[in-house]
Amino acid sequence: MSWTTVISENPFYEFTAIIAAAALLGAVGQLLRQPLIVMFIALGILLGPSGLNIVKSKDSIHLLAEIGIVILLFIVGLKLDLRIIKTLGKVALLTGLGQVFFTSVIGYFIGILLGFSALHSFYIAVALTFSSTIIIVKLLSDKKEIDSLHGQIAIGFLIVQDIVVIMVMIILSAISQSGGETLMADVLRILVIGVMLVAFTLFSMRFIIPKLSAFLAKSQELLTLFAIAWAVAFAAFCEVIGFSGEVGAFLAGVSLATSHFKETISSRLVSLRDFLLLFFFVHLGATLNMTVIGAQVPAALIFSVFVLVGNPIIVLIIMGYMGYRKRTSFLAGLTVAQISEFSLIFAGLGLAVGHITEETVGLITLVGLITIGLSTYLIIYAADIYRYLSPVLGIFERKIAHREDAQQNTTTKNYDVIIIGLGRFGNRLAQMLNEHPHISYLGVDFDPTILKKWEQEGKNFIYGDIEDPEFLTQIPYQKARFIISTVPDLTITKHLLASLKQENYTGEIFVTATNDRDYHLLQSLGAQNILRPHKMAATNFYNDYMVKAIEHYNNQ
Repeated sequence: MSWTTVISENPFYEFTAIIAAAALLGAVGQLLRQPLIVMFIALGILLGPSGLNIVKSKDSIHLLAEIGIVILLFIVGLKLDLRIIKTLGKVALLTGLGQVFFTSVIGYFIGILLGFSALHSFYIAVALTFSSTIIIVKLLSDKKEIDSLHGQIAIGFLIVQDIVVIMVMIILSAISQSGGETLMADVLRILVIGVMLVAFTLFSMRFIIPKLSAFLAKSQELLTLFAIAWAVAFAAFCEVIGFSGEVGAFLAGVSLATSHFKETISSRLVSLRDFLLLFFFVHLGATLNMTVIGAQVPAALIFSVFVLVGNPIIVLIIMGYMGYRKRTSFLAGLTVAQISEFSLIFAGLGLAVGHITEETVGLITLVGLITIGLSTYLIIYAADIYRYLSPVLGIFERKIAHREDAQQNTTTKNYDVIIIGLGRFGNRLAQMLNEHPHISYLGVDFDPTILKKWEQEGKNFIYGDIEDPEFLTQIPYQKARFIISTVPDLTITKHLLASLKQENYTGEIFVTATNDRDYHLLQSLGAQNILRPHKMAATNFYNDYMVKAIEHYNNQ
């Protein structure tokens, strides 16, 4: 009996092998600077039927994967500020629907030109339209870009896509079962259910969650358990009534988005989310049918190029027409440069009802494998790619005031102080400057939620992303006496210092370092004023409190 047989016959050994292999392959990936998502999908292929054939407990792995997906989208909903829906709802809806429409139409004609039948071309085209919410949210979370403008827009149109794919699959199932009457009834039913779910979410936010969470928060363990139970129950309920568990998990998070305890819940669930999502990627790799893929390589490469290049261009055109800057449009567009796990489910449904063949399913599977792998790299290195392509992307940008410029509240042209990064440190600095009315300051950030709060408080702010190569052209920095960056990223700080030096800025520059290594590197670059938030907080605490406490103790 081989060692692979011994492992696969015992679920505990099997899961031990999966976790150990994931840790080993993840370490190799980190050493080679490869994304963990790609390594974990490769792990699924390696351990699946096409490789060592260790993965046997597919139902158990799929269950863990589903729970991981639920927690992932629950956390996204948890961090959603409903106030930004008014601002971003329109672009999310139009971009989501527009991308689905144009991708499906162009994809259909590509299929026809490649010799596929009309029905097969339809299935392929529809499969190409849907992007993976799970993978994109994971990548944006890892890059800390969920709260950025392009991140919020991307999440919005991915949710729109999820709703569209649910509708398409419901329509397809109804057509295969009977006819028009069932189809109309199912569509009407799903619309009514959708409205009821949104209504229940709003009702929960207002009347159920505040009192219940306040009671459960007496124990953080119980609060966390409740959050998981609420997310899983909401997702399961949605699946029972014919909706998507993903949408249900997202709405469960939204219902807790106004809770005072959402940060506590979110921080305690992140590690669990990352662990369980391992099984999603392993399951995705293990279920890929590699035996029917070989003959589909040429067509798969053509469709993959369309998804990797065409889908982002479609988003660039739509968002550019709506007035967004090319960088915002480009970064949001890269999130649709792959097809979704829903695409594989959709293809499987087409196979089950006899509309397409196993070869067509293999084609869609191969496109998924190629685009998920390559788009992961595109998103991770998006800033570098943008700097390279920036000169030619201007054709997608309107020659009028940009929509981002509307997200600003400025009363004077020049400012004494410009604060870049309005997190805890930057916001506290602004509060202290409020005590000196003769000093004018401007806040700069890319988080729509933070900027909305500053607008309500009547502070001067402007939308700006320090990673944007054209960042300095968007802010009135020339006559500012002080520029203070609270962003701790060393690469970004180096770029800021170099850009200001190139522009011959003569004021004082303050930058931030969170560790000794970055501090010494910034010193070597000539930085004169380096902020150390944690060290400064400890020093202030010692000077303001500990010295007095020690003196009081010694005098007793």
